[in-house]
Amino acid sequence: MTTDMQTRQAASRHDRLAYFESLYGDNDDPYGQRTRWYEERKRALLLAALPHRRYANAYEPGCGAGELTVALAARCDRVLASDFSPQARASAQARTAALPNVRIATHALPQDFPHAEGPFDLVVLSELGYFLTEDAMQTLARCCADALSDDGVLVACNWRPDFEARVLSTDTVHQACAATGLARTVAHTESDFVLDVWCRDPRSVAQREGIR
Repeated sequence: MTTDMQTRQAASRHDRLAYFESLYGDNDDPYGQRTRWYEERKRALLLAALPHRRYANAYEPGCGAGELTVALAARCDRVLASDFSPQARASAQARTAALPNVRIATHALPQDFPHAEGPFDLVVLSELGYFLTEDAMQTLARCCADALSDDGVLVACNWRPDFEARVLSTDTVHQACAATGLARTVAHTESDFVLDVWCRDPRSVAQREGIR
């Protein structure tokens, strides 16, 4: 990597960190994850889309205020959640303090991807990828796919309308995940957000349970 590219990437990370620190500066839940029906409903759809009832080892980067983390903890033996914003991590740590199966870590992605913590049988990329450059998102998607267990699941759920801090389109984020070669088993699109699930095992839930 050239010095100029390293400098640009460092500046981009600094700008993103400043953006998130300002969001969480006087509000531990700036996106209303704990109060908005939109967020509650989206979480319910994401959880319902998961093909397994339970997971052993899950990774949720970009966990923000930690509300999805709490929901995942009810379905997972272990959840590693991370954020690169100290303010967001503090909010998530407070929200998950009573959950012994949750750990909150400091990760700037894709460079801090926790390969040593895997394999993961669930990775959830929610409202994260569009803050990355295209190269970084492609690298992150490959890291996620490579870290999945033999029956692993990758989920991407992202806001569709444009906003000022967006770097990538949501379509580009999901295309990077699709390019890993995993089988897409769920595709749910609304005007507000898109939810996709990719699996190593391409069978449907009914097929897994021998119904069809």
